[in-house]
Amino acid sequence: MGVGRQITDMSGEMALPRQNGELVFATPWEARIFGLAVALQESGVYEWREFSSALAAEIARAEQAGNTSTYYERWLSSLEKLLIDNGLVTPPEISHRMASHAAHDDHADHDP
Repeated sequence: MGVGRQITDMSGEMALPRQNGELVFATPWEARIFGLAVALQESGVYEWREFSSALAAEIARAEQAGNTSTYYERWLSSLEKLLIDNGLVTPPEISHRMASHAAHDDHADHDP
């Protein structure tokens, strides 16, 4: 099964939000973080099963903690953890990049 199929076939709590069969993104940052995770996988940074395992763990952790985060906030947390665990970025680098992005972003969608 190809990665595209692995992504579209995610089920249960890991299933991508859809409406009439189409992916649904509430804000532009959600589409960007989705695309980033897919692009990093396609470029060989990690295997999709690594990301889906990280997402499943994040969803379970958030549910157990009673966390009210959104699906894509959990997607973002999973991606950050995966990149940190694989030594691709450090937590301070992520914080710096997010702060820099927020300072230069004039979108009204308030990216996390």
